[in-house]
Amino acid sequence: MARLGEGDKRWIVEDRPDGTNVHNWHWAETDCIEWSRSFLTNLLADKIVIDGEGNIKIRTKKLEKLEGEAYVNIRKGKIIPGYELNLVLSWEGEVKGDEDGTSVMKVEGNVEFPYIADENADEDPEVKVTVKDEGPIGKRLKDAFVAKGKPFVLEQVKSYVNAMAKGGPAKEEGEVKKVVKKPSGTGNVAVAAPVTTAVVDEKAKVVEKKEKKKEGFKTITMTEKFSCRAKDLFEILMDENRWKGFTQSNARISKEVGGEFTIFDGSVTGTNVELQEGKLIVQKWRFGSWPDGLQSTVRIVFEEPQSGVTVVKLTHTDVPEEDRYGNATVVENTERGWRDLIFHRIRAVFGFGI
Repeated sequence: MARLGEGDKRWIVEDRPDGTNVHNWHWAETDCIEWSRSFLTNLLADKIVIDGEGNIKIRTKKLEKLEGEAYVNIRKGKIIPGYELNLVLSWEGEVKGDEDGTSVMKVEGNVEFPYIADENADEDPEVKVTVKDEGPIGKRLKDAFVAKGKPFVLEQVKSYVNAMAKGGPAKEEGEVKKVVKKPSGTGNVAVAAPVTTAVVDEKAKVVEKKEKKKEGFKTITMTEKFSCRAKDLFEILMDENRWKGFTQSNARISKEVGGEFTIFDGSVTGTNVELQEGKLIVQKWRFGSWPDGLQSTVRIVFEEPQSGVTVVKLTHTDVPEEDRYGNATVVENTERGWRDLIFHRIRAVFGFGI
């Protein structure tokens, strides 16, 4: 390995003197939290939900809270959004009299999205609707908001998710820009330049297509240690009741080769390819958000170098870089899911930490 400052210059990406990040070759990150606040305010605040239907009037008021993080990473024109947000929106409702249309009662409430995240971009986030007055009129207005207002706010949040997938405030940075050199020399050079550029561009397109085809999938590898016997860990990963316990989600798992399984409330489905008790699990995995027809392969090798200590070697191949919606966080989210939602939780729940 070369020491700092040394090495073959052909492999070193250096900053340009003019500071230009050509084609976003360098990793460019944009903080989107304030842009998100403004964008969501425009979508959600001061909107009429019901205007007189059933003598009811309901409107949203303002964005009371937006906490968390939101950012967009761009490298070589590729957009990778990331966000984890908690949103609270206030609303007010009013019931009017049948005869004169005067206000009978006004109530206020909130709509909360506890967790809007890029990892759940293809799913509707949880929505909690509350009202400050739990009396009959308050309940009536709350029910009306759930019926009419909940679909509205979900649609607006979906618009935000789509905007982030396209780059949010960094959208322009993700576009490939042509660099036009100022003509220098005779007119003949100026005329010939576009022809040369066109040829290069056509070649670049061919190379880009080939690279895209080759780089459409990634492999995740992880090595984890547990304080337990290999057969105990094998049993946990193949037992649906224990899956339900440590993931707090529904699971159905066959213990037979060729049998099917579904985990994480149906978000992941697949089949068993090879099973060796306490030694090996090979499965086909598919996430519901992936493009149709795509399957990955999970290979888990169990080693017991000493009594009571198990080393798990995970290889997850053919993981697509993007889901069906164009979100480029599939590999990152899958790796995080293995680490945080499976391995770490097994240690915490069953006491297998080292």
